[in-house]
Amino acid sequence: MTENTSQDLPVSGLQLQTLITEGGELKLSLQPVPVTAPADDEVLIRVEAAPINPSDLGLLVGPADMSTAAASGSAEDPVITAKVPENFLPALKARLGESMPVGNEGGGVVVQAGSSEAAQALLGKTVGFLGGASYTQYRTVKVAQCLAMNEGTTPRQAAACFVNPLTSQAMIEVMRMENHSALVHTAAASNLGQMLQKLCNAEGIDLVNVVRKPEQAEILKGLGAKYVCNSSDDSFPDDLTEALVATGATLAFDAIGGGKLAGQILGCMEVAANRAAKEYSRYGSDVYKQVFIYGGLDVSPTVLKRNFGLTWGLGGFLLTPFLQKLGGEGVQRLRQRVVDEIDTTFVSHYTREVSLAEALTLEALSVYGKQATGEKYLINPSL
Repeated sequence: MTENTSQDLPVSGLQLQTLITEGGELKLSLQPVPVTAPADDEVLIRVEAAPINPSDLGLLVGPADMSTAAASGSAEDPVITAKVPENFLPALKARLGESMPVGNEGGGVVVQAGSSEAAQALLGKTVGFLGGASYTQYRTVKVAQCLAMNEGTTPRQAAACFVNPLTSQAMIEVMRMENHSALVHTAAASNLGQMLQKLCNAEGIDLVNVVRKPEQAEILKGLGAKYVCNSSDDSFPDDLTEALVATGATLAFDAIGGGKLAGQILGCMEVAANRAAKEYSRYGSDVYKQVFIYGGLDVSPTVLKRNFGLTWGLGGFLLTPFLQKLGGEGVQRLRQRVVDEIDTTFVSHYTREVSLAEALTLEALSVYGKQATGEKYLINPSL
């Protein structure tokens, strides 16, 4: 960093950038960017923590074949390159040749503030923030993109205060708005899944958790989960059906996306609904069944075996459009709960904390790039 002694703040800082060239090569590097003074309704944050979420990896590495990844440069100025399969390039046309910043959210301390009352109120405060480019040493954002933490909360605790906490709460909001009474969640032992289980415990909502490994099931049972189904078990369809009968769950949020799981859930929901049917219908149960895909842990095609009648829906779910639909008062209610429960309901667990440069090593990429439960990384740009 280049120090600006007149303000005791740097004039530039490092930022993690991702680039896909016209020739189909992914390039990850650290680039100097100017530290911009905040406007009236903005603040300048010294970033001290930023999580690597699955949604971040979609931009960071995209569809690159990371088995071809190679490292160059130095320990302080690393560069990672990898090949992007040619068949993906047409869909990436809009980003080819454009170096893009990475990181959806982060936490840090406000070191400069604009002239507005709301901005000045954040000066010196620990905040979480949303808005992209969080893998950077300093970030200027709008006041509305910040969430001021209670006294004693650290940037590490605040770093993941938006994406997972608001998404887990949004799932319950959707359940109520669309007149469902219980939920199904896949990849359920994730940080988000653990938050959702704790929320459901607190609110008396039945939650059916779908995992892939016994140790993931144990994590959730330790949080008080009553219904946990392992999709790797031969008995999975029967186990899931029995959990759906017990809970009456007709709404699922699927983080996997590809493969047959979404179709399996709809099929088991149909079997569960027909248990209570009083007469046969050639169109299937009239109980509405819905699966929202909100992640892409499996990038293969989504496969549906049409054994669940005609009263069903399969769609995508994104947090930002939902929050816009919920409106200002509703969003503020969700945000305030995050602030109040950041070290309990919404606590995030990290496997390792790394610097910007350490995040661009083949070793680190091989771990957090797998998006595996229990292997979440946190970037600390101040290291």
